[in-house]
Amino acid sequence: MQIDKKDIEEICKKAGAAILEIYNNPVDSEIVDYKADDSPLTLADKASHNIINQQLKKLYPEVPIISEEGELLDYSLRKDFETYWLVDPLDGTKEFINRNGEFTVNIALIKNRRPIMGFIYVPVKATMYVGDIRTGSTKEVDGALSPLKVNNSGTDRIAVRSKSHASIEEDEVLDKYNVTNNISVGSSLKFCMVAEGKADIYYRHGPTMEWDTAAGQAILEAAGGRVLSGTGPQEFKYNKETLLNSSFLCLGFS
Repeated sequence: MQIDKKDIEEICKKAGAAILEIYNNPVDSEIVDYKADDSPLTLADKASHNIINQQLKKLYPEVPIISEEGELLDYSLRKDFETYWLVDPLDGTKEFINRNGEFTVNIALIKNRRPIMGFIYVPVKATMYVGDIRTGSTKEVDGALSPLKVNNSGTDRIAVRSKSHASIEEDEVLDKYNVTNNISVGSSLKFCMVAEGKADIYYRHGPTMEWDTAAGQAILEAAGGRVLSGTGPQEFKYNKETLLNSSFLCLGFS
């Protein structure tokens, strides 16, 4: 199956435009529901999901879709998926609600339980990150395309940390890796920071779902980094019976 990356980039941009339309509307942006797990759901989550779902089905009808805002198939029906799309229509809903601009559109292509292609679009900054394990990772801003490569730094490492999910366990892990500085950013942008060498390590102890990490993992690994389960060295796998992730460690060095 041949995937045209430009098609997926355009889908991300269309979804991003729909998100921004709601983000910039003082009435619609304030409408927030809550799902069964108490996570927030905005009109922008729904609008982005509808666009991505419709466009992916139109272009690649043979490829199944698992989306945060879609109906989740029972494991008995999806366990044999060899290739499928894994989508987070609006990653960083809390960042959207807090109006700090650090939210993204995430689309990943999973094959044999690993992300092989990832797209992260930042609507507020019109910035596109793309990772392909065959060809590498890129960042596009205002039409200017640049390759991404991890730092491979051995000392004075920078950790990127969550704005919403700090933990004691995070401190304990980072202490082992010569971390001398920290930056904080929301959503899947943390993966991107490591992929482009602005940070060297990202550890997440708290719960995430598979759609939170897949696109970022593809971008980071295509840029030369690694994503490990727990504190390592197990690989991070997808399409588990439960889509809840374990803790994970992202490294921008060998």
